[in-house]
Amino acid sequence: MSFSLGEKVKITVSGASHSESIDVTVEGLPKGFAVDMDAVNDFLKRRQGGNASYTTARKEKDEPVITQGIDGGCLTGEPLVAKFINANAKSGDYKKMRTVPRPSHADYVAYVKYNGEMDMSGGGFFSGRMTLPMCFAGAVCMLILKERGIEIRAHIERVGDVCDDRFDPVCGEPDRLADHVLPVLSASSGDKMVSLMEEVSRDGDSVGGCIECKVTGIPAGAGDPIYTSVESVISYGMFGIPAIKGIEFGEGFGVCSDRGSLSNDGFCIRDGKVSCITNNSGGIQGGITNGMPVIFRVAVKPTPSIYKPQRSVNLETMEECELVIEGRHDSCIVPRVVPCVEAMTALMLMDILS
Repeated sequence: MSFSLGEKVKITVSGASHSESIDVTVEGLPKGFAVDMDAVNDFLKRRQGGNASYTTARKEKDEPVITQGIDGGCLTGEPLVAKFINANAKSGDYKKMRTVPRPSHADYVAYVKYNGEMDMSGGGFFSGRMTLPMCFAGAVCMLILKERGIEIRAHIERVGDVCDDRFDPVCGEPDRLADHVLPVLSASSGDKMVSLMEEVSRDGDSVGGCIECKVTGIPAGAGDPIYTSVESVISYGMFGIPAIKGIEFGEGFGVCSDRGSLSNDGFCIRDGKVSCITNNSGGIQGGITNGMPVIFRVAVKPTPSIYKPQRSVNLETMEECELVIEGRHDSCIVPRVVPCVEAMTALMLMDILS
């Protein structure tokens, strides 16, 4: 089974968490662009697990095997095809979940949708591992966009009740991240997040959070009104990332309590160009970019795979039961979702701007 996203720049992914490999095909990339594979591989390392106590112990190389689309380091104009080998799968850890679904996971709906015939080892194609090929495609798109003066940067805005600073919504330059193991603006906030995630991990539980993304250098006039608005296209892609449960642009739900006199972004002339004094709109008005930084935030739910006993049902006997899971799972998926958000943003913007 395969899944596709995009129109002008289109990606198709296939495989599953514990299949032999996960494959990706990217169509519509510009011929002749030189791809910095070192930069791509460095980007992919940001979403790897096995690097901290609060992430899954599963460790994969996550190195793309490119079979088509790059020659001499440059895109050939034909579809870019790559595969990622799954070498560290432990399918036996998921035997229990074939008939006893994890609460708030896709186990139950997959059982219903596919008549109990789908292999949900590692989450199947509902797994967060399916973001790997998307991150590969997005990393290539980020390089292309950067050459055009467009940069995408995300950070952890919140883990549980620990908040980071927010990006400057008006400044047209990428914000500087702190020197920290986590992608944050405030190192002290990062320290508190690490402490919270380690505490949650020791408790056998999980915790969610929020990721903020900022796009700079995007010109005014990109996008369309109504159904293909910039918000619509970005949101469509974001909900293709497992665990994303909400999105807001600019002030988002904060505008609910504002008056227009406070919420409206007044116009001004800055450096000889039309600009806005504030950026409550998140750089998008009427579905079209206005030249300000595009700012949005996504909500990431706590991973359902926790080690505490949970109430579930046995789908074979149709009896209620208690589920205690085993295996390797993240207590907080938020740090590994940050590059996923950046990559998906790049893919959606490439589709909008192509």
